[in-house]
Amino acid sequence: ITDDNIFQGCKNFKQVHLIEGTVLSDTIAALLLEKWTNDMKDKLGVIDQILSTTPAGDWSRDDAGGKAQAVRMWIRSVL
Repeated sequence: ITDDNIFQGCKNFKQVHLIEGTVLSDTIAALLLEKWTNDMKDKLGVIDQILSTTPAGDWSRDDAGGKAQAVRMWIRSVL
């Protein structure tokens, strides 16, 4: 996600579906690091809350919105 305007005008972009999300959740839970596991579950779920309230921007006003930046920040937080 390199451009701030990549999701410009995408008002319905409100959720991120992880590929193999169930496998990822099971793997995180199996690591037996309770605090880290809880932190990761919280971080993985927060993007949907953020995207639902983040402006999508508007092509006609050259407004990039904030969805691309929100997704980039979220990705950094879970890595």
